[in-house]
Amino acid sequence: MGEDKRGYRADYSQLKTKLFFELAGMVTAAAAIIFLLYKVVWSHRGADWMVNIFQKYLLLDYDKALELYWRLFRGNMEFIWLFAIIAMFLLLLRIVLNLFTGYFDIVSQGIDALLKEDAEIRLPSEMLALERKLNSVKQALEQRTVQARQAEQRKNDLVMYLAHDIRTPLTSIIGYLNLIEEAPDMPAEQKAKYVHITLDKAYRLEKMVNEFFEITRYNLQQITLSKENIDLYYMLVQLTDELSPVLAENGNTVMLKADENLKVCGDPDKLARVFNNVLKNAAAYSYPNTEIVIDAEDKGGFIVITFRNKGNPIPEEKLATIFERFYRLDEARISNTGGAGLGLAIAKEIVSLHGGTIAAKSEEFMVSFIIALPAGNGAERRGDEAHGPVS
Repeated sequence: MGEDKRGYRADYSQLKTKLFFELAGMVTAAAAIIFLLYKVVWSHRGADWMVNIFQKYLLLDYDKALELYWRLFRGNMEFIWLFAIIAMFLLLLRIVLNLFTGYFDIVSQGIDALLKEDAEIRLPSEMLALERKLNSVKQALEQRTVQARQAEQRKNDLVMYLAHDIRTPLTSIIGYLNLIEEAPDMPAEQKAKYVHITLDKAYRLEKMVNEFFEITRYNLQQITLSKENIDLYYMLVQLTDELSPVLAENGNTVMLKADENLKVCGDPDKLARVFNNVLKNAAAYSYPNTEIVIDAEDKGGFIVITFRNKGNPIPEEKLATIFERFYRLDEARISNTGGAGLGLAIAKEIVSLHGGTIAAKSEEFMVSFIIALPAGNGAERRGDEAHGPVS
């Protein structure tokens, strides 16, 4: 904090110096004006001028004009000079206020320029620090605007892709049901085949509809974490068992390498969703008939869980965006693998709320997702709650 304050004073030293000299100059000018009034008007010549004016316009002789001068001016000297000083002070105050409000006008113009896309903010040299801050804010706002537009565009594209993909299974369902209805005497074996295909298409359609709901729910709900110490090994074993049918479709298997005593502190339901999303992603992009390796180990108070699968390399530029909302790696929108692009984004949100991190690496034909979570620290952390965007 001390360094920030010193930098702040240094940044505005030029403005302070300019204001100081302007105020000093005005005070000096005011003092000089009062002194000149005293020398020229009040003493000697000023008295003669006033006496002459009284004689000329009031038709008084010299003695009576001089007596009137003494009574009006010399007799009220304190009040006259007090009035002169107050008048000078008010004039000086008005000038100072004009100086300050002038700077406010300049700042206001700079703030107005924040809303203009191609306008660069320019302030006087003594306000260079403020100019830099305003330009920094302008750049941040422009960057956020671009990111918001990109996110909205990705979301719109995703909705369009899903709507397009929904039509395919729906058309197939209608087609096979029409065949079954139009041929009541269809052989049982053929009918069973058509029913099986129709059911598969219906499941696919259900998945797509669920993704639509996921998109509409995203950012409209809050994650509430109920933390407790979790048996990580048991959770990963249970997860691989539950996903074995999904893995078997592509001939994939899972190898779990973890200490049976590993524990993490977190929400079991939410962390199960994280591991589920990451493992499903690994299964979707793994080469057929390959092994997915899950490593888990304690590294200085953090449990690091790594999911490794063999698959096409992920370009470096896409590694930075793979956890973004509505991002899908398969731009071709392969129906069997392309989801709503929310799984990894939600996983990142949940891991962050747990005080952990998640990252992706791609080396040759090996893709890794690394999750670091706080280790279990006893019952005192049980029942902690955290809140964040989306479920």
